[in-house]
Formats: sequence, structure tokens, C-alpha cells
Amino acid sequence: MNKLFTINSLSRFNTVIQSNRKLCLSATKYSETGQNVEPTILVEKDANVTLIGINREQQRNSIDAATAEKLGEAINQFESDDSSPVGVLYGVGGSFSAGYDLKELEAEAQQGSLNFLLRHEGSVGPTRRHLRKPIVCGISGFCVASGLELALLCDLRVMEDTAVLGFFNRRLGVPMSDGGTVRLAAAVGYSNAVDIIETGRRVYAREALRIGLVNRIVATGTALGQAVNLAFSIAKFPISSLQHDRNALLDNANVYARPGFYRAVNNEIMSVSAALLADMQEGVKRFKTSEIKGPKTDAWHIKEKSIPDWEKAEIEIEQQNKDKTNLN
Repeated sequence: MNKLFTINSLSRFNTVIQSNRKLCLSATKYSETGQNVEPTILVEKDANVTLIGINREQQRNSIDAATAEKLGEAINQFESDDSSPVGVLYGVGGSFSAGYDLKELEAEAQQGSLNFLLRHEGSVGPTRRHLRKPIVCGISGFCVASGLELALLCDLRVMEDTAVLGFFNRRLGVPMSDGGTVRLAAAVGYSNAVDIIETGRRVYAREALRIGLVNRIVATGTALGQAVNLAFSIAKFPISSLQHDRNALLDNANVYARPGFYRAVNNEIMSVSAALLADMQEGVKRFKTSEIKGPKTDAWHIKEKSIPDWEKAEIEIEQQNKDKTNLN
């Protein structure tokens, strides 16, 4: 485990947290009903590093259309800020992101609409293009479904040791639409990617690091601070040569080659069908029913192998012989 978090960095991190709290309060708006409405995206600068936080804690930072638009605006502003060479993306309140907002997804499904899949930039942010600057992702709690696709958008990923990754949208029949099929295979290889995508299983920190899905494992509660540290370790270098090498890598690295990347992302979203929409409608209904009745987890367990009677008898005889040997 990498120990990057120094005493000086801890002081700086505390300042960042206090600044974020001030930002949240200063950006609070009042609705017509008089209720406080917090911004869903928080933006703050620590020296020359831009911090972008997803702030929908009660929804595990799931992203609806309005939040996706604001996230895109925040990233665009960061990219146009010449004084900030590196960014950090994180989730407020213990989870990075649970993916696309389920209530909005249900409404789309009921209307028979796939509009959320067809947004130009992406359903959860600007995921259908290469970012012009490096962003470090701080992963805590759940980073699943299109939340994982959003994390894959970033150059580097710092993951807490208790965090969980996975394409849980598999259970709802919702397709990947934010470049995940392209970026995941580029990061971990075809075999690992098809395993994670087809099974919709959980991926924990050690496996994620082993297969190259994340770059660092850190202690629970430190993802943001460690991501900020990593961002500062990059921001100290001359930015022109760093950007040159980064762009060369994007141009030359297999499926990340730019023409091939855009074709692949386009294929990902344009191959959806009416049958897929029907699956999604049924999947959302099934998920809501499982929330009421409790989760059905039997399908995720390894089933016990059935043993014929004759084999059971042989096993019993062997056990009896072992017991006699032990007594002697």
C-alpha cells in the first residue's frame, strides 16, 4: 500500500475540506419553498489543483441529467483554466458514484425512451471524449455501473481498501453507454473485461490493483487526500512535455487511438434496440420488487455440488477409517 499522505499534506487536506464546506454553504440556494438546495457539483482549487466533487450523498452520488450537465460544465471550466494542470474527481459522503440516477432511469424506461443514452457528451458526464488534462479519481464506497465508467474516464484511480467496483447495471438490463466497454478493455485486457462486464460482479481493491483497474490502494477515508497528493506530484512537472507524452500515448495505445476510440464509443450507444429497452423496463421493475422483498442473492452464490448415494457411502467409510486411525 502506498503511503503518500504526509503531515504537510494532511494540513493541506484539512484546509481543502474546510474550503469545500465553505463552498457548499456559499453556493447554497433557496428554492421557492424556502428549503436549502445544495449544489450537486462542488468545485474548489487547492493551489493549482482543481477538485471536483459529486455532491448527492443521499443518492450515493448517482447522477441525473442535471448533475451530468453540471459535471460537464465543471470539467470544461477546469480544462480551460491555464493555471490548473491537474484535477481530482471524487464523491462526497462515502461513495464515489452509484451510477445513473434510478428514479430518472425508471421514468425513462416507462416512457420507452433511450434519450439518456444518446446525450452527446455522455449520460453521466463528458465520457465520450478524451479529457484534455489529467484527472485523478478518488474512489470510496460504491463506484458502480456508469459511476465506474466515469472513474475510467480519469487518468489515474486511487481506491480505498473497502471500496467496491462493478457493473451492477447488468442486473437491471441497462447497457453501458459511457465508454466503459472501450476503456475497461484498454485498462485490464479483454479476458478480465469480459468477466467483469458479463457477470456484473463485485471487484474489490486487491483484484482491481492486480489487474490494473486502479493505480493505488489507500486506507478507508483517505481517497480524496491521497488523490490530491497524487495530483500534486504530477502538477509539479513542466506541463507542456507532460501533455505531449500523454497525448502521444492516447494517439498510439491500441483502442485509445483517437479515430478508433470515437468509432468504438459510437458503436456502444448506437447498437441499442427495442429488445434492450424492454429488458431495461423489466429490470427496473424487478429491482424495485427486490428492494421491497429484500435482495435475492442466491444466484450469486456457488451452488453445492450434488453427490450420488454411492459416493456419499464411500466418503462415510473413508471418514470412519480416519477416525479409527486417529484413535489408535
